[in-house]
Amino acid sequence: MAPMLKALLDPVHHFLAFRQLVALLSRHRDLTWEMTKRELSERYAGQVIGILWVVGHPLLLMAIYVMVFGYIFQARIGNTEAMPRDYPTFLLSGMIAWLTFQDVMNKGTGVILSNAGLVKQIVFPIEVLPVTSVITSCITQFVATAVFIVYVLASHGSLSWTYLLLPILFIIQVLAMIGVCYILASIGVYFRDLREFVGVLNAAGLFLIPAIYIPGAVPQALEMFFYVNPFSYMVWCYQDAAYYGRFEHPWAWIVFPALSLGIFYTGYRIFRKLKSTFGNVL
Repeated sequence: MAPMLKALLDPVHHFLAFRQLVALLSRHRDLTWEMTKRELSERYAGQVIGILWVVGHPLLLMAIYVMVFGYIFQARIGNTEAMPRDYPTFLLSGMIAWLTFQDVMNKGTGVILSNAGLVKQIVFPIEVLPVTSVITSCITQFVATAVFIVYVLASHGSLSWTYLLLPILFIIQVLAMIGVCYILASIGVYFRDLREFVGVLNAAGLFLIPAIYIPGAVPQALEMFFYVNPFSYMVWCYQDAAYYGRFEHPWAWIVFPALSLGIFYTGYRIFRKLKSTFGNVL
């Protein structure tokens, strides 16, 4: 237990794991790209507008959430020093990243099971499979973020300097998503019910993160739960960058990168340790 904890806290181990993965993906970059295209084509195969759902899906979700929480529930904020912008901006600034993470977790539980034929091939680099799932989900986040930025420019006329931090937050988020996907993929091979548990948790997850709640408008007990929920720190960082335009939650900028690196290292090591046994279970 002590050596494992020491490794989690050691940045050298994180760097080595990251370098190993980058080297593997670089060596198999053509395969990674082809697997990404294959996942996208299979995901929307047989549908009327097909690949256009990459754009349509995030737009529809964003519109639904803004309509429900911004207009039906009539959450009114903005134009004050504490809450500088409107509620749709507040809502989407934290929700877009969560929806991407949610999608990655849903796919991660079955990414090995759904590619059993490839996994059983000894020469196939199965580390690529969870990464391709993350990449396809990131494409949706790119689209949603672009639409969000256009909305902010149209509504407020300018962007704060903190929008320059979004690429950094995205990289940190990707590391966390890869780590979580590796963990869920590894467990999902042995525990087939994991997909259902993750689906239920993701359905409830929206109400367990500080993305839809105006600060100070929830019971203190729920606010305390936000600090326990690791996803809250990701949401707070994105809200600082895309909504507040300042470091409203400075501690989140320490906790979020630290958690992401720890999850990435843990997930990668677990996957590498268990991958040799996947073929015996499938």
